Amino acid sequence: MPKLKNRNTELVTRAYTAEFRASEDENERGVIEGTPIVFNQDTKIQDWAGEYMERIDPHALDDADLRDVCLFVNHDTGKIPLARSKNGRGTLNFTIDDVGLHMKSVLDIDNNSEARALHSAVGRGDISGMSFMFRISEQDWQGLDTDMPTRIVRKISIVHEVSAVNFPAYPQTSINARSSEETEYSPLAEARKALSEETEKKSSGQLEIEKLKNEIRMKF
Repeated sequence: MPKLKNRNTELVTRAYTAEFRASEDENERGVIEGTPIVFNQDTKIQDWAGEYMERIDPHALDDADLRDVCLFVNHDTGKIPLARSKNGRGTLNFTIDDVGLHMKSVLDIDNNSEARALHSAVGRGDISGMSFMFRISEQDWQGLDTDMPTRIVRKISIVHEVSAVNFPAYPQTSINARSSEETEYSPLAEARKALSEETEKKSSGQLEIEKLKNEIRMKF
């Protein structure tokens, strides 16, 4: 199956029901923690070309740019970030393990009413989902000739932002989340086109071999 390195890194948004909690410890006032990216979890995606499963490789974040990631609510990037990573010296920190990408944020619940509202909503369990916007730079596919192929995200080049969201997609369901610039783009369609071209190339090469064999037979 074709292993594709994107010509232009693909910008996507994915939402999951995540481990998301607000600390009740007085020594950690305003702290929220979550897991916005989970490895090796099959999630069903649907776009105009059809359905496929998507899985994030455990090494997808090995070289990812996490230097300047913002935290928002429902991807409202027009507002002031509630936290920001700032190359590991900000109010949003990340750790990566075998499970996925974990975040810990210190919200300014004393001076920012939106931060206080988010902390309260997470603590009550009213918000339990996270979403993240990132760019895929390398992927490969399995089972493109089946009704339900699988895309494996091998490399994420950059994570732009993470969000607490009201309505996350649940694991194993279609999330249909694509950025506006992807309206005419389907990774599934691209992969199947690449497979078709690869198959056609091999068939053409085989025909050339048979033609040469016939020419040799005619000479002798």
